[in-house]
Amino acid sequence: MDDQDGGGRRLSTRQTAELLGVKPATVYAYVSRGQLTSRRDPVGRGSSFDAGEVEALALRSRREAAAPTGEFSVRTSLTLIDSDRFWFRGVDAVELASRYRYEEVAEWLWTGKLVPGALFTAPPEPLAAARRAVAALPEHSGPVDRLRVAVAAAAVADPLRFDLSEESVLGSARCLIPTLVGALPELAAQRWGGDGRLARRLWARLTEREPDPDALAVLDLALGLLTDHDLAASTLAVRVAASARAHPYAAVSAGLGALEGPLHGAAGRLAHRMLVEVLERGGAAPVVAEYLRAGRRVPGLGHRLYRGEDPRATALFARLEGLEQAGPALAAAREVAGVMARHGGGLHANVDLALSVLTVSCGMAAEAGETLFAVARTAGWIAHALEEYQERPLRMRPSGQYIGPRPPQPMP
Repeated sequence: MDDQDGGGRRLSTRQTAELLGVKPATVYAYVSRGQLTSRRDPVGRGSSFDAGEVEALALRSRREAAAPTGEFSVRTSLTLIDSDRFWFRGVDAVELASRYRYEEVAEWLWTGKLVPGALFTAPPEPLAAARRAVAALPEHSGPVDRLRVAVAAAAVADPLRFDLSEESVLGSARCLIPTLVGALPELAAQRWGGDGRLARRLWARLTEREPDPDALAVLDLALGLLTDHDLAASTLAVRVAASARAHPYAAVSAGLGALEGPLHGAAGRLAHRMLVEVLERGGAAPVVAEYLRAGRRVPGLGHRLYRGEDPRATALFARLEGLEQAGPALAAAREVAGVMARHGGGLHANVDLALSVLTVSCGMAAEAGETLFAVARTAGWIAHALEEYQERPLRMRPSGQYIGPRPPQPMP
């Protein structure tokens, strides 16, 4: 094509793909992510692209590939964190999660389209396989142990898992998330009806108590807020796996593996236990003092991406205000933050502290926050895997900086 129509040089899809060094299908993925704009050729010869815009994208790609060690970055159109706020595809994430259910937030993150009333359903065969695998685990198995096994079992039951097209990956995602929830053991038989949303099904896996609408709304809000949070360690692990063209189940497994590290997924459990201790001892000061005396970090406080309070915590605290049973735990959490503020700690509440208020006040175990986080973040991991499948394969292959003894060395 390469014409001057409209005052600027235009490139065909083939020319654009060659300039960017990608497949033609990836060109349209750039369009769907807002990185390129296309125009339909009036005589029906396909789409054309502005040459200047394509060259700018190619330059950014070359700069990313040539970035020196220590300056590694990943282009993403999913989540922006800036000025103590965060957005999903340009939309305020707190407002989005406050207004829509988790499934609808997930669909927005995956496709950039709102799907009102979206529901996720687990197919019988993968669900049965996942339940059998989880039931075979030792009784002391943790939530991430169960979820990792459930993902592996569901993968084996999906013969289309190696199809990395967007349609197939999204189909797998819509089945995998409810399969993870359905594979977890129920703590109480669901004696109450429901509308099929994921939050209600997850509730029965987290507590024996019967849910009330307000408590379910808080749980659903938490799921939506935790859907994605830029390139956390687990999300980066997912993108590395996807860069090697691992299928989506394997990519989610990589995320779960990183999440189980004590510096990532365990934070909610620690905050829950601290809050229980504060309630038992009748005050936060002695509990905080013991943490500081032992040289341990007070859980639930501080986040390297926010100068003030984590906006996810702010949203959850506001919703928990309307939950009568959350009163004592909410007061305890605010007392913890207050004690640290009076002593110049400079740390504000993060989402783990807010989650611990929910888990403590609703009779959930210390591990419940970890379960909630993993289920919610699966949607974000899938979104990042989808993005990475459109990039150059194996691009996340940094060069090692060898610091061992110089060869040749004597044979041991």
